[in-house]
Amino acid sequence: MPRTALLVSTALLAALVPLSAASAAADPPPTPVDRFEGEVPFASQPAEGIFTWGGDSDDPPTLRFADRADAPEGAKVLSGTYDISGYGGFTHDFAATEPAHDWSAHKGIRFWWDGQDNGKKTAFEIKDGGADGEASELWTTSFTDDFSGWKQIEIPFTDFVYRTDYQPVGGIDHVLGLTQMWGYAVTLPVGVKGQFAMDDVELYGKADQALRASVSTDAAVYPVREGGTASVKVTVATTGSAPIDDPVTVTYETAGGTAESGKDYRPVSGTLTFPAGTASGATRTIKVPTLKDRSAEPAETIPLKLTVSGAKAPAETPQVVVDAHGLPYLNSKLPVRKRVADLLSRMSLAEKAGQMTQAERGAVGNGGDIAAYDLGSLLSGGGSTPTPNTPAAWAKMIDGFQLRAQATRFQIPLIYGVDAVHGHNNLAGATIMPHNIGIGATRDPQLTERTGAVTAAEVRATGIPWDFAPCLCVSRDERWGRSYESFGEDPALVKSMETVIQGLQGRADGRDLKDDDKVLATAKHFVGDGGTAYGSSTTGTYTVDQGVTTVTRQQLEAIHLAPFQTAVDRGIGTVMPSYSSLDIVGDGQGPVKMHARADMINGVLKDRMGFKGFVISDWNAIDQLPGDYPAHVRTAVNAGVDMMMVPYSYQDFTATLTAEVKAGRVGEKRVDDAVSRILTQKFELGLFEHPYADTSGASKIGSTAHRAVARQAAAESQVLLKNSGNVLPLRKSQKVYVAGSNADDLGNQTGGWTITWQGQSGTHTTGTTILQGMRNAGGDVTYSKDASAPTSGYDVGVVVVGETPYAEGVGDVGNGNDLALSAADQAAVDKVCAAMKCAVLIVSGRPQLIGDRLGGIDALVASWLPGTEGDGVADVLYGRRAFTGQLPVTWPKSEAQLPINVGDAAYDPQYPYGWGLTTLTKAPKGGEATLRALGRAARAADRAGAASAGRRLVGEARLLVQAKVGQSITAAVSKPFADADHLLLTGKYGAAVEKLTEAYRAA
Repeated sequence: MPRTALLVSTALLAALVPLSAASAAADPPPTPVDRFEGEVPFASQPAEGIFTWGGDSDDPPTLRFADRADAPEGAKVLSGTYDISGYGGFTHDFAATEPAHDWSAHKGIRFWWDGQDNGKKTAFEIKDGGADGEASELWTTSFTDDFSGWKQIEIPFTDFVYRTDYQPVGGIDHVLGLTQMWGYAVTLPVGVKGQFAMDDVELYGKADQALRASVSTDAAVYPVREGGTASVKVTVATTGSAPIDDPVTVTYETAGGTAESGKDYRPVSGTLTFPAGTASGATRTIKVPTLKDRSAEPAETIPLKLTVSGAKAPAETPQVVVDAHGLPYLNSKLPVRKRVADLLSRMSLAEKAGQMTQAERGAVGNGGDIAAYDLGSLLSGGGSTPTPNTPAAWAKMIDGFQLRAQATRFQIPLIYGVDAVHGHNNLAGATIMPHNIGIGATRDPQLTERTGAVTAAEVRATGIPWDFAPCLCVSRDERWGRSYESFGEDPALVKSMETVIQGLQGRADGRDLKDDDKVLATAKHFVGDGGTAYGSSTTGTYTVDQGVTTVTRQQLEAIHLAPFQTAVDRGIGTVMPSYSSLDIVGDGQGPVKMHARADMINGVLKDRMGFKGFVISDWNAIDQLPGDYPAHVRTAVNAGVDMMMVPYSYQDFTATLTAEVKAGRVGEKRVDDAVSRILTQKFELGLFEHPYADTSGASKIGSTAHRAVARQAAAESQVLLKNSGNVLPLRKSQKVYVAGSNADDLGNQTGGWTITWQGQSGTHTTGTTILQGMRNAGGDVTYSKDASAPTSGYDVGVVVVGETPYAEGVGDVGNGNDLALSAADQAAVDKVCAAMKCAVLIVSGRPQLIGDRLGGIDALVASWLPGTEGDGVADVLYGRRAFTGQLPVTWPKSEAQLPINVGDAAYDPQYPYGWGLTTLTKAPKGGEATLRALGRAARAADRAGAASAGRRLVGEARLLVQAKVGQSITAAVSKPFADADHLLLTGKYGAAVEKLTEAYRAA
């Protein structure tokens, strides 16, 4: 219907109703925002305009101003088409060079939408406060396209909620002020090819107080000891912070709940009045006294019902909770096993199912479902952070969730988990360590433990007691997108780096877990994720990740299982199975998803290895199992998975698990075992006594002391592969020309799993790039990213090249990735190295194919992903520290060689496993005679069990061999050289020197 007809109808209707019902006549006239007649161009900041955006090049919709005879207003409408796989939509930003708009006089915003009746939700967002439309605070709501033809969509401003998944400036004041508005945005539906038309966006109605004033309480849950008094603070606030125009009354009464009035508490009722003119933010307090009855009992709830007049009521009824008391499980002096047994004996099946459930923080909203479903755990997925992303905000968020758990019968605290895989990597400003591949290159177990300790301290200081790390995968194919999460390709190297578990957890008996600088660790991914074959993945476009690992039983034991036995011996608290499938040659089962392998989880991990912690599934991993959803649940639980990471389907999981137990398809004994394991870790962590964040260590997050550990790790991770003419270390007196895409990019340097899941290029956290580190070291440095600046007059060039961030299967080779340098990086290397002596640093999560350019490169460094401390890289470049890193994986000559690993029968790489030149230390002289002497001493060290001496002797032999080999690395040299490093890591020092002697003779 044309808009003119609509207005006539409205006028007639107003004439027919009583005056009291026609208050809309007093409304201000609508204020146009967009007429789409061409008055607002297609443009973007700082000019006023309409523009599109999307997750990739195909996602932005197409827009045009189209003539429509049925246009609700005027002659034109905004029309478009879309086919979105990620996210996409359009925005109208007001001009940044003009004052912001004041919408506070109106009730809401409305527009006409040409419905397609597709049943999809379309998000509508408004922009409040800040500097401009792209630096404002985002408030969002949605409408459903379940109609055909034109319909006017009216959205009161009270329907908008603060957007929690993304804020461009990290949020401002979390108040929809409406006095400084910068426009709106529309997010179109995903997964449906469609068209839309929109017309006449305008502000409507009068901003009456009931819509702009709200009443809230300072919490949703008020735990109080039996006999204590709860204080519930009631606040009235307005958008725009203006005083209230009319009185607001709040009538309250205690009613319902599990507590008994007169026995457990003294009932209260009454009315609070906030007179007209009361300032926004004014507070009144309601006291709810509880009574002592001297009997031991679970927690009991006392809802405080609030009835509000003149303002919007709180979203939910606050609850006073009389704490559980007098029950044995609450007695911290009892042994943990007795506390667990007592608590378990009291729990219902629904409560047990809740303990076995882990949801994503973004799925539970304000947290009401934590008590409703008795949830045992929450997590933050990669990039799932509070706004602002600060330590204080993390602690406040998690404390808020923990408070919700206090409203359950037994007040079982949540265990909150994050993927802190190289530092507290979701937190902006945290200390970011090198990724595990770089840690493996250090060959320094003591330093590895210290990196774990720093990570644990920073994670626990934000209220998080659980870390989904370390990854104990043995990476056997560097085409895998998460190979950088592995310490290396040799299980002996991975085992030697498991000192990180003590850094995270403390002593193996768990006595340190309750400390404010320790966290529960997770060994992942059990088992064989590093051995998946190229092309075996069936997940989307992945090629390696989540694929099939085909091994003999002997290979499984020696390569993939061995690190997990070490982890169990070190007291690891949790284990996470792999997405991948395991195919054991000859067992007749074929490929079976690890989450379904009871023989491995129950049989090997728990029974044979003696693992006493609990098993947590990977993200939605049970959805990959065969059959319907009940089959997914019972298969995984019966296989030994104790807690399910079901981020957004926790309601379905708890209901399904309960039904499966009642039907007898999952045994109650299995459930009791799972819950006992989970509760044991919660007691060990001290969560029952201290569920809330201990932020006393927050001041150390990103501190100089913590960054010093990361800086040392970055320095020790650098592997010097070539150093012709002793180009490195640099001298401060030299004029150095720096180029390359990764010289001055913190995001590329930190890689995936940094701030977001996939990571991103650019500056997204606090740290020092390699270029900044070189300048800090006092170097005379000139920088030209693309090497376009003149190259004459320099003593040496440093070209920092490599990869951009990725994680997991997104980074698989063949999934839009390869192992070659980009064209721009190749051009920078070629130009600089043709003009001067040059050192090339490769910042990457895996080896890059560089063989065709080696002849023109004087020095080559595998820098891996060194983290936030570029100063550590500069330390070895300028000789403040020696290069000491060794290859944790084999560096191939070509992609056709992959997979290639130490111990292979055919082994002819560019650089062998264990290779790593040094600086500031001269290699021993004397050739074979020296090697014979070193061999005798190493065998004596074997007999005496003198590990430190043995490692030193093998190290000297390695330097001697590398000095002779130079860059003439043949298959005859590589195989025994690599074997020697494996023997060193297994404590066979004499045999290692023998292998090095073999390599020496072949050189």
